[in-house]
Amino acid sequence: MQDEPLAFDEARRLQRHGAVKGAFENSVNAEIRAGALIPNVGEGPKIDAISQRLRARAIDDVADTEDEIQRQRRFARLRQFVDYAFGLVYGVLALRFLLALIGARQGAGFVRMVDGLSAPLYAPFRGILPTQMVPDQAFTFAPSLLVALVAYALLHFAVRGMLRLVGRRSTEL
Repeated sequence: MQDEPLAFDEARRLQRHGAVKGAFENSVNAEIRAGALIPNVGEGPKIDAISQRLRARAIDDVADTEDEIQRQRRFARLRQFVDYAFGLVYGVLALRFLLALIGARQGAGFVRMVDGLSAPLYAPFRGILPTQMVPDQAFTFAPSLLVALVAYALLHFAVRGMLRLVGRRSTEL
């Protein structure tokens, strides 16, 4: 589901990292070989300084990539937790809506449990729209529950977007 693009993105980053690292190493090795073929007096220290600088830069790049991969994994886990929590909210509110719609007996233990779990989630939305009861039936249509589901879906969307913004690297070269 949501983890497949993340896994694909991580695999693509690792592959790109390996390719860049390999190309960089090949370039450094070619430069060193080319400099070694032309024996000029006094270039030894210069070559050593260049190779040390390139080596340090390569090590820094590898460390930065590893840090970025670990950061992405942490944010992926946080996004999974957020998705799970909102899934529970959706499930409890939808179950309450369906139980009211089919006219479940309010005294039943399961109905009381669902009402108790959903009460804090439903409280800000209770009474936004009038509840419709079918005459001579136990069926109840509670559109306020649908409003609550839509509001929580929008909140979920906003939280996921914020996590995506915070979790992604802001600059790339």
